[in-house]
Amino acid sequence: MGARDELAVGARTSSAGAMSGDVCRSYVIGLGANLGDRVATLKSAVVGLLPLGRVLGISALYESAAVGPRQPDYLNAAALLESELPPLGLLHQLLELERAHGRERRERWGPRTLDLDVLYSPGLLLAEPELTLPHPELARRVFALAPLLDVAPSARDPRSGEPYADVMVALGDQGVRCLETAHRWDPRPNPPGAPGRAE
Repeated sequence: MGARDELAVGARTSSAGAMSGDVCRSYVIGLGANLGDRVATLKSAVVGLLPLGRVLGISALYESAAVGPRQPDYLNAAALLESELPPLGLLHQLLELERAHGRERRERWGPRTLDLDVLYSPGLLLAEPELTLPHPELARRVFALAPLLDVAPSARDPRSGEPYADVMVALGDQGVRCLETAHRWDPRPNPPGAPGRAE
């Protein structure tokens, strides 16, 4: 089954977890960094996702001006992760990964060594104090939508059914620049034949 098929299914019983009833779900994880060696940090973050499930694809690298206080430009990317972790369990693991990379939460929208967000999971609407899915800013931010569409080109808003590709066209580029293709920066030990695409 290809990554696109995984996204179409959204949640299913994994073959490894079929006996125990574990549910395997696809998630799109947003990655960002604007302090230190940004590329090295994002590569390390992708490697840090490997123990949490299967990284089925990664996006190109994108650069954009920061939202919020004056600070360095961001590098952004996305990873398509298939995991048996529930959404909140995954979020907690991502927060630990941020802390391992020196993330300090001192101010809203402030600079950061690493920012990891659960952006989207097919067909999933979630409103919890800790986590909202889809990410509440997703449909307004090209720096999140462009990487998401690299790994999940058929993704749709689960509320309206509108393709996120159409949403991004309406937004314009917002100054977001593609710096590196997925296969050029993919840090996975054995990337698939077509890295960074959910096809």
